[in-house]
Amino acid sequence: MAEVAAALRADGHEDWRVYGPLELPPILDAALTAFDEHGYHGTSVRDIARRIGVTVPTLYYHFENKQAMLVELLMGSMRAVLGRCRDAIGDADTDPVVRFRALVECIVLYMAQRAPLAFLDTEIRSLEADNRERYVALRDELEALLRHSVRDAVDVGAFTTPYPVDAARAVLTMCQGVANWYRADGPLTPSALADRYVEIALSTVGHRARV
Repeated sequence: MAEVAAALRADGHEDWRVYGPLELPPILDAALTAFDEHGYHGTSVRDIARRIGVTVPTLYYHFENKQAMLVELLMGSMRAVLGRCRDAIGDADTDPVVRFRALVECIVLYMAQRAPLAFLDTEIRSLEADNRERYVALRDELEALLRHSVRDAVDVGAFTTPYPVDAARAVLTMCQGVANWYRADGPLTPSALADRYVEIALSTVGHRARV
């Protein structure tokens, strides 16, 4: 199981803006497809095993139960987007507005490029209490990255929102919502969509352009 987990968590990116095909281990790929089609509670371990042509005992050799598969997918997804966001911050200069723009771009790109995986966030309700606590901690970390950039920009007079915490949360929710509707065959590429969302996000926080 450790080897399977590492394959998902590594993400494998060299450039946070660049994405290759989503490559998951067969069991997790089958689980993700089944969860997407039928929901977590509507999916059985037998169905996942059938999709990849293995027996249920073989599947249990790799994962303790269905909950473990969900945890691996959710935690792996959140670690992947966090890793890319940290790289985006690293590429940005010390200007908090540049950092904010990079974070929004990064999150939207992930939600569009990894929509089936990111959409699984809706199954947080299916996590057991301890697993939900661990996942929420990672999601809070993502929100904190945005929140800090908004507060820093407010401090230097670049953002005018009187509600930096609420504004950051609203921007994150807006960005995460992309995974619910984005389709690769739609009119906007992920990059074009990210550019558009950066402008919307800047309006949300009351960006004051320098003259």
